[in-house]
Amino acid sequence: MIDAEVSSVYEAFAATAEKYPARPVLNIMPTTAEVYSIEAGEISYGTALSKVDALAASFAQAGYGGMRVALLLENRPVFFITWLALNKIGASVVPVNPDLRLAELEYLIGHSEPALVIAIDTRHAELSSAAQTAGIELVVVSPAGDLPKPRANAVVAREHSGTEREAAILYTSGTTGNPKGCVLSNGYFLLAGRWYAEVGGIATLNHNGERMITPLPIFHMNAMAYSFMAMITVGGCLTTLDRFHPRSWWADVKDSKATCLHYLGVMPTMLMGFDASASDNDHSVRFGFGAGVDPKLQVAFEQRFGFPLVEAWAMTETGAGAVIAASTEDRLVAQASIGKPDASIECKLVDDEGKEASQGELLVRRAGEDPRYGFFSEYYKDAEATSDAWADHWFHTGDIVRKDAQGNYFFVDRKKNVIRRSGENISAVEVESILMRHPQVLAAAVAAVPDKLRGDEVFACLKVEDPSADKASAITAWCLEQMAYYKAPGYIAFVDELPLTATQKIQRAALKDLAVGLLDDPQTVATAHLKKRQSVL
Repeated sequence: MIDAEVSSVYEAFAATAEKYPARPVLNIMPTTAEVYSIEAGEISYGTALSKVDALAASFAQAGYGGMRVALLLENRPVFFITWLALNKIGASVVPVNPDLRLAELEYLIGHSEPALVIAIDTRHAELSSAAQTAGIELVVVSPAGDLPKPRANAVVAREHSGTEREAAILYTSGTTGNPKGCVLSNGYFLLAGRWYAEVGGIATLNHNGERMITPLPIFHMNAMAYSFMAMITVGGCLTTLDRFHPRSWWADVKDSKATCLHYLGVMPTMLMGFDASASDNDHSVRFGFGAGVDPKLQVAFEQRFGFPLVEAWAMTETGAGAVIAASTEDRLVAQASIGKPDASIECKLVDDEGKEASQGELLVRRAGEDPRYGFFSEYYKDAEATSDAWADHWFHTGDIVRKDAQGNYFFVDRKKNVIRRSGENISAVEVESILMRHPQVLAAAVAAVPDKLRGDEVFACLKVEDPSADKASAITAWCLEQMAYYKAPGYIAFVDELPLTATQKIQRAALKDLAVGLLDDPQTVATAHLKKRQSVL
């Protein structure tokens, strides 16, 4: 176990590397290596530490101490090496989702104001263009490229010491506009690793060479904070795939020698769609950790593949400061339970009037003297949103949760105006604002509609002149150049008027009913088949 006195992610990693230099810390599968054109195989803690220290010296010599550096490196192992190197010199990273496109990149770069962007070669031109449009003069370099001096007037991370020092800014979906930048401290990441190492029950991790596999994106808190930090906390090895490949998934799980894995709800659904095989149990996995499994499939999945799924709840903002996980034997399988809160956190459910109820918005905080311990530090450049989120000294999650008489919690729905598609949180307001940039869109409103495989799909109600199916396809194609593919409309309905309030705001409840009602309308144009991850090769 990592010494509780370490104050940074780098120190935690270095301590484990000193204890287990020959153990593997990262594993690259041949399938992932082929996609990224990198070498397959394992990287030991000792080798990784040497790479990190050498790169840290280069960053320090170039003058990046305490600054922010944006990273667009997909799920490549070099992401972790670069993050650790920057962390060693007190710098912070801004992980960039590689699915983001021009309009989104402009916002992210303009808002975070990094001193440098390190990215795969195929994205340099787009990132440079986005920075220029955002009014930020910076250089975009490759991971192995020469380091320039930091740009003039680069933002320096907050002046905090110890575990409170900034380690990263992760961008989440904004419910009322653009994505919010969650400032995450070193303490945030350290607690995430310790929480996972100590949660116990079905999700018990050992210290004898645990091996975890995840297809989830490194630029999200799940893989970055939980998977990676858990492995370096217990001296384990992490296999990160480039993405989820359903047909080769079990082969990768077996060949990686994974003892545990991470999943999103869409994964079990897709895997259960394949014919049963005698090799379904041919693996070393003891448990899966994730969220959103279809309750109707959970029992059959666990019986077929031979291990339990631990459903959990957390947010980027809460980190491990308040996480709920159904990791005990009495986890209420197939009932959509997220478990019971442990003694380290306090929870309450409140109705629309703010009164405690058995079903309502989930409010959380850390038990003890510091209610924000382990949570995000702040929303960057948005003190008002930070204050609102912590109204009355409780963090307001925006999630509707139900509690039974035995104290078990069950996720019900999202109160916030967020669409959740295949594990990605999508801000309806952000999609609407980008749609309104299209020269032919006079008005736009976006809502979630149910999707059997992905949970939600994006439904756009648009006002345009001369509506047609071709115009819907053209608008979708334009969207794919401006935003991540999963945010683009999966359905477009052309309407004469949008449901608005007297103050010309969108009536969200009425819009959702309208969208669901228009799903089967023959005039609604299905555009989901156009929503494919954009190639950068």
